Amino acid sequence: QVQLVESGGGSVQAGGSLRLSCTASGSRYNIMAWFRQVPGKEREGVAAANMYGGKSYADSVKGRFTISPDNAKHTLSLQMNSLKPEDTAMYYCAADGGYSGGYSPLLPQTYKYWGQGTQVTVSS
Repeated sequence: QVQLVESGGGSVQAGGSLRLSCTASGSRYNIMAWFRQVPGKEREGVAAANMYGGKSYADSVKGRFTISPDNAKHTLSLQMNSLKPEDTAMYYCAADGGYSGGYSPLLPQTYKYWGQGTQVTVSS
């Protein structure tokens, strides 16, 4: 089992920045990611980082968001800049220990472990 705890959500005006953090504990994992979801819509992959240095971003956040894993501290950060109202969502941290490249790192089915989520609200 991997336990994931997110922090750093909040409310910000459009154009502002927020930094999300996720702390992992428990079993080993080799990939972590951030997802987001709004009511009535599917969970969307935002950014992912595997333990071999690979990173992936959704097209909608490229150039604005940066994912940063810290393997020594077992944390995963998401720096979000130039935020837009459409970035408003519940953001979830996810992890898995069996990633081998078979599924896209931005698909929810790649991940077994999930955090409780942290809300991000961007006002116009």
